[in-house]
Amino acid sequence: MHRLILIAIAGLCATAAPAADPAHPTVVELYQSQGCSSCPPADVVVNALGDRADVLPLSFAVTYWDQLGWKDTFGDPAYTRRQWDFAKAGGRSNVATPQVIVNGRGAVTGNSRSEVDAAIARFDRGTRGPDIVSDGKTAIVQKGAGSGILWLVRYDPRTIAVPIGAGENGGRTIPHRNIVRQLITLGRWNGSAARFALPNAPRGGLRTALILQAGIGGPIIASRRV
Repeated sequence: MHRLILIAIAGLCATAAPAADPAHPTVVELYQSQGCSSCPPADVVVNALGDRADVLPLSFAVTYWDQLGWKDTFGDPAYTRRQWDFAKAGGRSNVATPQVIVNGRGAVTGNSRSEVDAAIARFDRGTRGPDIVSDGKTAIVQKGAGSGILWLVRYDPRTIAVPIGAGENGGRTIPHRNIVRQLITLGRWNGSAARFALPNAPRGGLRTALILQAGIGGPIIASRRV
């Protein structure tokens, strides 16, 4: 199944080129919660990926464990919806934490560095996809075959240690890195070169990435650090 997906996505790409490099990184999304006792090991694994230039690790704080006595300080229902979108597209009937999704193509638990490294290799995009260029104010997706949705992600690159005051992790301090603080749909790309305006960042110190995804919950076909 994954082989067929990769073949299909290759047909959407404008230029055959290595998928992962510092400007066009592998997108590794961690879905976690400060209220989940199983999540800290995955936090450590994905935090460490921030040292790899060819990988963009993004930590999405979901909200469905907030009722266990501790409300995640970075949680957002939009991130929970994104995880559900991946689940539905992948034929999964539930969501869980921790979960690592690589390039929108495959999911693993994420508590093991070797497991995540293997997933990065297995779910490589295969090609770089249509190029995305940006000056920080606008983004242009170049002409190519296929279509997709362009997302803007803003994340905090710092390592932030959060003391947890209650719930399953009460009394622990959990370090977070590359916490997502803004996720916005910029619009649809139909294969023609298209320009998109980038909104202002909600606060200073955040970094920006652009992700082109083949439909809601679909595979990521291109990415770009801004």
